Amino acid sequence: MRKINQLLSAFLFCVSLSAVAQQSYLTAPGVAVFYPQDYDAAAHSPSPIFEQDLAPVGNVPSSWKIRPMYSVQDGKNVVRIPVDADADLYGGGEVWGPLRRNGKTIQFFNIDTPCYGVDGGSHLYQSHPWVFGLRKDGTAFGIIADNTWKSEMTTDAEVVFRSEGPAFRVVIIEKESPEALMQALVQHTGTMPLPPLWSLGYQQCRYSYHPDTRVKEIADTLRHYQIPSDVIWMDIHYMDQYKIFTWHPEEFSKPKELNDYLHSLNFKSVYMIDPGVKAQKGYWVDDQLMQNGYAVLDENDKPFVGKVWPGDCHFPDFTRPEVRSWWSTLYPPFMAQGVDGIWNDMNEPSVFGGPAGTMPMTNKHLGGDGLRADSHLRYHNVYGLNMVRASRQGLLLANPDKRPFILSRSNFLGGHRYAATWTGDNYSNWEQFMASIPMSITLGLSGQPFNGPDIGGFCGDSNAKLVANWTAVGVYFPFVRNHCIDGGRAQEPWAFDQQTLDVCRTAINRRYRLMPYIYTLFQEASVNGMPVMRPVFMADAKDASLRAEQKAFMLGADLLVLPRWAGDAQLPQGDWDIIPFEAADDGFQPYVALRPGAIVPMANLYQNTTEMRTDSLTLLVNPDAEGVAAGTLYEDAGDGFQFRHGQYAQYSIKAQTVGKKITVSLSKADGKLAEKSRTLRVGIVSDGKITYSPWTAGSEVTMKVAPDKQQGIDKNKLTFPQVPE
Repeated sequence: MRKINQLLSAFLFCVSLSAVAQQSYLTAPGVAVFYPQDYDAAAHSPSPIFEQDLAPVGNVPSSWKIRPMYSVQDGKNVVRIPVDADADLYGGGEVWGPLRRNGKTIQFFNIDTPCYGVDGGSHLYQSHPWVFGLRKDGTAFGIIADNTWKSEMTTDAEVVFRSEGPAFRVVIIEKESPEALMQALVQHTGTMPLPPLWSLGYQQCRYSYHPDTRVKEIADTLRHYQIPSDVIWMDIHYMDQYKIFTWHPEEFSKPKELNDYLHSLNFKSVYMIDPGVKAQKGYWVDDQLMQNGYAVLDENDKPFVGKVWPGDCHFPDFTRPEVRSWWSTLYPPFMAQGVDGIWNDMNEPSVFGGPAGTMPMTNKHLGGDGLRADSHLRYHNVYGLNMVRASRQGLLLANPDKRPFILSRSNFLGGHRYAATWTGDNYSNWEQFMASIPMSITLGLSGQPFNGPDIGGFCGDSNAKLVANWTAVGVYFPFVRNHCIDGGRAQEPWAFDQQTLDVCRTAINRRYRLMPYIYTLFQEASVNGMPVMRPVFMADAKDASLRAEQKAFMLGADLLVLPRWAGDAQLPQGDWDIIPFEAADDGFQPYVALRPGAIVPMANLYQNTTEMRTDSLTLLVNPDAEGVAAGTLYEDAGDGFQFRHGQYAQYSIKAQTVGKKITVSLSKADGKLAEKSRTLRVGIVSDGKITYSPWTAGSEVTMKVAPDKQQGIDKNKLTFPQVPE
């Protein structure tokens, strides 16, 4: 860090003495960094957003379009950034409201907000000070406010940041397309680590399943009804008096036995760990916390005490590297009980009865490793990020040969490097179901690909129609978990009626059949940051009609998802073809269309990812106007890190039409993993039908081509029976 600051000082001394150029530079092609005159690096550095500091490599050209203007207004540091008046603006991370963010103001102040009811939903559990801009010509720009302090952002003809902290630097990215912008973002903020395959499956949760016999009953019922699933979650009732890293002495007296039982059915288990440590002498976690002086301090330099589920609690100061290291040591004995993943909740941090539902802004964090001691006003928004950073360290300490899976409620821009996220305590109604689509798309556009809502809704009582519809669409989200509140109506797929059970099972079956494609998308996201769930405007960045579409969405670049209540959705032009899945139309499953020129690999049906095999694949093909198509398949062990040493296989899938025949081939393009002996079936998608080839051993299939093709999706030929309430 000291060397970077020396380089920066030398650079700024040598460049032009003009006010703007003196405090700006390029850190990469198309990426400019702007500083205020009175920049205090210690108030912001090291930044949690960036993997490495932003070293200068050249001057910002005079032709650079977007330049911030700094000022102080009403005691707040303000940055105004004029942008193209006709640009469409997105981003801001976890936000409530429409996908297109023009004319919106959000606060960057993480908060526990049940049902998104605090302050009208103007701020939620996470903060992502990032704007994704798209011009009429399809070129894109991004704006990062490198600032963790409490602030707000308005996105309109100018983007305005107002901060309660010191003046901060701004990073502007200029790129030729939305895809290039996303890739530039993660080149600086880092990519999401490749998650374990099991974490992409269907997951069943409730606040809470207890005692352990109830957990086993849920597992047995999922298998009884043949609902493909991979994970069962444990909320706080598994703990002894809600004390973290403990087990309820009666209800969960044999955790290893429980987890072994789940593993015998090919389930993984995920358990909640909150940051609040019960303030109790003799409780070993609190004893260690207090004896080492690791707690967040109040304004009088005493350990802060706030109430959460266990009652009075102390809170680890995760800004300190020694505290993060200590926290990581708590995980190995806990994970040794057969625990597979961790759920970090309440980490805004939530404090019952505290100011704004959290700890006072005057509380103190001591920092370290280059991070200055400072107030909670500075570190509040990154409390969750620093917690999951420490938790990831702990999971790697416990199981160094397994990929960690952590789900976090609170986070910050850059925190995708440590944890997946869900959109918090939503409500069981149609409004929040529909809003979950733009929320998850926006998180993807903000650099967090692994995200999703509580399917069915968390707060309140759900109903059969809502759970059926939400599951039917939710299986195409990156993260797929059904979760509901303690005391609310049960909302497992079988909790209502036979129709709801059948609809949910059909939907989940489709996700598992698409798992080879979905896993390939996650691998892509781990390399170049492309969202798994994407806005339809990414199909054609110059089509203005797609800019505000937030009902239909894309799963990767090749599949389009159109819910059965979205008959007015704006869809991309071109010969997208509806895939007629095998199960009969139940009126709930969304239409899923295949992009022209695309090939999507599908597996046979299985009940969990442990059983998943790709030695038998169906390749769905939608040839373009020239009769060609292409796709990709990525494979590895599904867990562990041997893929980093080349133990993976990347396959190129190509289709070529000659005369009235099409040949589809699958060939290895990269990786050291040995090729498999496969049996392939090709399905040509055309005019809403699929023509299948016979199953063929080998890596190439030739078949006749259907002569006629539909030109795009004709919504007049589709039915939309589900009307939002």
